Amino acid sequence: MDADSYFWKTKKRPLKTKPRTKPLPKAKEKYLEAEETLFQELEEHLIGYERKFQFESTKNWRFDFYIVKLRLLIEIAGSPWAVGRGGKKIANAFNKYDLAEDMGYKIQRFEPHAIESGSVIRWIQGQLERLEDGTDQTISTDRLD
Repeated sequence: MDADSYFWKTKKRPLKTKPRTKPLPKAKEKYLEAEETLFQELEEHLIGYERKFQFESTKNWRFDFYIVKLRLLIEIAGSPWAVGRGGKKIANAFNKYDLAEDMGYKIQRFEPHAIESGSVIRWIQGQLERLEDGTDQTISTDRLD
């Protein structure tokens, strides 16, 4: 039966068999520059990392960088994997963050201008120093109750 006769008999259009595919969102220029800057700084300071880290193999969720020693996931604002506008995307991103935290990762999201200014690499180095010194406690043990 052709499409016209099907429509006149049922008053419905036939289902389209070709699936709609949407291309991945494109990364912004600021994001690309910030990602390259952070990559070069991590290489320069010999900090162990993984790029485009996928913590859950069954999901298509990625973080831009993973600092191995700190178990820190870094997401740069503006990445194609970052939170976009819209209810489903935001809910999906919160799912991603919750699952990562449940697995024991720490998550940090940075703006590209913070990376370009060098404050992010200084912060990471400070965290690594605190970890090596053993002063990674958030609550003082010598305080009086």
